[in-house]
Amino acid sequence: MTIATGRRAVLFATLALPAVARAQAGFPNRAIRMIVPYTPGGVSDITARLIAEPLAAAWGQPVPVENRTGADGVIGTDALARLPGDGHALGLVSVAHAVNPAFHRVPFDTIKDFTFITQTTATPLALCVPKSSPASTPAELVALAKKERGLPVATTGGVVRLAPQLLAQQTGIEVTDVNYRGSTAAHPDLISGRVAFMFDTVAAILPHIQSGAVKCLATTGATRAPQLPDVPTLAEALLPGFEASTWGMVIAPAGLPPAVVAKINADVIAAMNRPAVVERHTTLGAATVTSTPEQARALMEREMEKWVGAARKAGIQPAAQ
Repeated sequence: MTIATGRRAVLFATLALPAVARAQAGFPNRAIRMIVPYTPGGVSDITARLIAEPLAAAWGQPVPVENRTGADGVIGTDALARLPGDGHALGLVSVAHAVNPAFHRVPFDTIKDFTFITQTTATPLALCVPKSSPASTPAELVALAKKERGLPVATTGGVVRLAPQLLAQQTGIEVTDVNYRGSTAAHPDLISGRVAFMFDTVAAILPHIQSGAVKCLATTGATRAPQLPDVPTLAEALLPGFEASTWGMVIAPAGLPPAVVAKINADVIAAMNRPAVVERHTTLGAATVTSTPEQARALMEREMEKWVGAARKAGIQPAAQ
């Protein structure tokens, strides 16, 4: 699948070699802006603040974190795309960057207008039903949906909205979205049985799993969630290859010289692997995951294809900004 989303596909393509050499030799020579296109307090924002201090120490320059919020992260990432690709502007985005073209007519090319540095985290979702549900496995939930000719599912946005659509497309069931402003608002209706099931981040739904208010049928990562080691992944239990995780990634504007990319990648990974950072991510229900720039770009491309494809099959079209 080829997905066109923007206007700056060849940004910086004519950068002269002397300028590249100067960028490599001069990085960093001033403060490095770290743009987080989401509100404070989320995993992306916390990660940015956890690594800003060690990066500032390594580079000898300030690394201020800026929250540029709005439109599910589109406003902040658009601001990032417009900055020079010299290493002095970075962004810390989530899976929302890959998912946004499913819902929005984004004003940039999600792939070509950015340089991908490294993945930072991975956070699986949990597939949960009310404790009163007759389903105790994913297969039983699918059987129930077929018997009832569809089930209401609590959704919020992004991957949490599209994961049920992907499940429905791979199993042949029907689902009806019941949309909420956030997962906390959805939990009472899940617990009471007003909705039949929900995908939510493990960290958000874990207290209700532990209290017995809901049953967790599966998690959606590539491996089992450490907080729920006895719960199978959905890939194990029913659908081989199924994965629906949220994740973080450090990106930059397009055109970063390879030497600068390599330096930022190495220094971000060193900051990410500090024990305090790993421990803090664990408390948030996230695994610390790093990668090469090539792996980061490949992840973005795969996730964009998967989620935009699922949205289009579900009849979801992007809205204008």
